[in-house]
Amino acid sequence: MIPLPFTWPALVPFWLAFYWALAGELPFLRRGTLTTASLADRGSKLTILISGGMGVLFSFAIASALPRFTIASGRVVVYAAGVSCIAVAGWLRRHCFRMLGDSFTFDVRVRVAQPVVDRGAYRLVRHPSYSAGMLLFAGIGLSLTNWLSLFVVLVAPAIAYAYRISVEERALVDALGPAYALYMKRTKRIVPFVI
Repeated sequence: MIPLPFTWPALVPFWLAFYWALAGELPFLRRGTLTTASLADRGSKLTILISGGMGVLFSFAIASALPRFTIASGRVVVYAAGVSCIAVAGWLRRHCFRMLGDSFTFDVRVRVAQPVVDRGAYRLVRHPSYSAGMLLFAGIGLSLTNWLSLFVVLVAPAIAYAYRISVEERALVDALGPAYALYMKRTKRIVPFVI
């Protein structure tokens, strides 16, 4: 069974959502934060880039090569949910960029005088940008309507984000001290009220 992102007309909403979500990252590519990493980053940026890229690549390959894992029941609904997740993820990432302003970078980079941002989505979770990243990967997996693709596209980035969060929170506590420690106590990491 051909994955819906490669069939007409289903490919249109998928690729529009996918490119719209990725287009939000372009302004930060111009700032150069994708090419250079700080020492505090500890390789977390590269870990996320590689795991995310490989997860997406393998999920597409699996959806095409292993149709026996296709989600057949409610396939169009699952596909639509996936496209919606991609669009919402793109919106949430843009929201995070606006909330963090100049403090947003692709790598872990903290300034001593940097304020703790606790407005918008940051009121509920400490890392809504990573929540958006996971939602994007989930959306890709759902859109491919393949159980194994969904698993693969989620596992590698989840491990990479877990590593990134530990590195980032250590750097933020070291640089911002009690202000960030208090913020950590009153918020969850990536899912409001859960985790």
